[in-house]
Amino acid sequence: MSTFTIFLILIMIVAFLLVIVIMVQNPKGGGLSSSFGGGGGAQIGGVQKTSDFLDKSTWTLATIMLALILFSNVFIMGGRATQSKTFDDSAVPAVPTNTQTPAAPAAADTTK
Repeated sequence: MSTFTIFLILIMIVAFLLVIVIMVQNPKGGGLSSSFGGGGGAQIGGVQKTSDFLDKSTWTLATIMLALILFSNVFIMGGRATQSKTFDDSAVPAVPTNTQTPAAPAAADTTK
């Protein structure tokens, strides 16, 4: 298994987790954090802590995904980009050389 394939699998796992974390959140204050709200002042774990956890995990997963994508670009060619290429002179057509110098242009007629 190549390094790029490993990065690709990790990117897919992080993308799935990121979708799950984003879907749990509700922009209007609902979602998972509202289910722990309870009634009155009784809170299990606290709504604010759940929102903070979801917010931090979203940013963390997004940062991890960005880093994995950037690192995978290094391995996208499978190491072929670092191999040295040899230049074969026989594959290049010969350029004809002209040893004669071009004639000077004729002087413009200014007698009119």
